[in-house]
Amino acid sequence: MSPRLHFDVHDGAGAPILLLHGFLSSRAQWLANLEGLKEFCTPVTVELWGHGRSPMPESAAAMHPLAYVEQFENIRNEIGANRWYIVGQSFGAGLTLRYALEAPDAIYGQAFCNSNSALETPDGANKTERAKEISEVLLSGRPLTELPIHPVKAKRLPQQVMEALLEDAGKLQPDAMVRCLQQTRAHLSVREEFSALTVPTLLINGVWEKSFQPTVEFALSKLASLEVVELQGGHAINAEQPQAFNTAIETHYLSCSGSH
Repeated sequence: MSPRLHFDVHDGAGAPILLLHGFLSSRAQWLANLEGLKEFCTPVTVELWGHGRSPMPESAAAMHPLAYVEQFENIRNEIGANRWYIVGQSFGAGLTLRYALEAPDAIYGQAFCNSNSALETPDGANKTERAKEISEVLLSGRPLTELPIHPVKAKRLPQQVMEALLEDAGKLQPDAMVRCLQQTRAHLSVREEFSALTVPTLLINGVWEKSFQPTVEFALSKLASLEVVELQGGHAINAEQPQAFNTAIETHYLSCSGSH
């Protein structure tokens, strides 16, 4: 049997929403959001290859963003959704944006939050200082906790989110994370195709992450229909401001889905 991404369906009051976390994270990314989201939708948390409860496939091809699109479609069909709303956070945003580009008829709306990797320049995956630092730690075999983006470095997460993220992060395998960088991150950016999006799109911007603000300006310049909600917080804005984040998602979700 081919490997499958792990997903959990959380019973809620409306149509399904796909929730996809970022690099070194897990379904725990959404713990502070779930109860609020369930009031108007059915959250479906999905975990990246090699993260949380998802296995690491042997095939490099399975790690490509286009192969993720196939996995998302398999999940949508399995839960019986004709269409759904999708949300991507950080690294995951590059994958959900790719999904919206490749399968717009399956998606009636989407949101994404702080993600430079989703819209970086073609050489950005290898040449930014942050990318170099991450690659150096992973390839040297040093502990994952030395990575600048490891959850242990987070400062503003709710305790329940932090504890669950650290528990899941403790199970991450360095070689699997190297493969995520080499086989997924290298093809992650949708910068060149971003203006071709036809799915209604919301960007929730954690404005304290200064390095992300030029990316917001780029996104606005390329997609006239893009809606932006700015919140006081940083990279993990969904967990730092769960109520405000949920409200932004609900407003956009309802505007896209009508009576759902």
